[in-house]
Amino acid sequence: MIDCQTSAMGYSIYECPECHSHITVYNSCKSRFCNSCGTQYSKKRALAVSKKVYHCSHRHMVFTIPQELRVVFLRDRTLLGLLFKAVQQTLLGWFHKLNKSENLTPGFISVLHTYGRSCAWNPHIHVLCTEGAMGQTCIFRIVKHISFLALRKRFQAALLSLLEKHFGKKDFRPLKNHIYANTQNGFYVYAKTNKNTSNKDLVKYILRYTGKPVMAESRITEYDGEFVTFFYHRHEDGVKVVQKLHAYDFIKLLIRHIPNRNFKMIRYYGIYSKKHKHHDKMFKLFSDMKIKFMKTLTYWRTSLVHDFNKDPLLCPSCGSTMIFSSAFFP
Repeated sequence: MIDCQTSAMGYSIYECPECHSHITVYNSCKSRFCNSCGTQYSKKRALAVSKKVYHCSHRHMVFTIPQELRVVFLRDRTLLGLLFKAVQQTLLGWFHKLNKSENLTPGFISVLHTYGRSCAWNPHIHVLCTEGAMGQTCIFRIVKHISFLALRKRFQAALLSLLEKHFGKKDFRPLKNHIYANTQNGFYVYAKTNKNTSNKDLVKYILRYTGKPVMAESRITEYDGEFVTFFYHRHEDGVKVVQKLHAYDFIKLLIRHIPNRNFKMIRYYGIYSKKHKHHDKMFKLFSDMKIKFMKTLTYWRTSLVHDFNKDPLLCPSCGSTMIFSSAFFP
């Protein structure tokens, strides 16, 4: 990430066909952890997800875990896959119970987030779920009422059962009993309706989590060579909190959120995981023409024009469009 957009990553040379002046464009690191490349990755992932979304109401949900379990997932990050599995069992089971003969199946996209505003380790799942489901005979049944308490208790039971199966009853049962005694209403699940939010705005809001960097550079206010000062706004009351850490501690705070190699941070379930038999009878939220246009906004040149109103391939001398000349890879 430190070598991003430097000669160490290689570069391309573009030459003006009129005056023969040239510019050097350095390659980026392509890391999701990089603030610049992570933002670009987020745009591309959002585009890939947008292709699948149906034109129907969606609900934003957040599935969280208690403090006692966070350290379990920090010690063994491979267990993060169980969070996805617990959410899958919770939602598919709840919709199936509404009408067992129809086997109602919703569509939902789960995104793993491992940090809060303070960048502390706090794994939780953001979900974009259809407010309805497809059945064996009905094309799409609208479901507006989703019980908070039912989701909380189902998610708690599903996750604790998966963890007990992984660790064994002897090792995990004491912690399981302690959690049940202290969380009688289940784990906290946010699933309020989005009355004043359009479907497209809601999709964009959820998808910004797909590759969002851990911390924006604008939040770092000072670095004196040894200590880093940054701020965040507390989620509970919005109060601005300023924190000062040694550079090594600051790096440790951030790198724990780098996902393991090949670990899927975005997963599709229900009617979004594979085509349902009623798939052809549903309309997509974004048309093929809109998706094609959105794809152009992820190109390197187009992104710079769109974000900074500056074309990187215009010759600074004569204003002609430069063309690719050569490339160097270390």
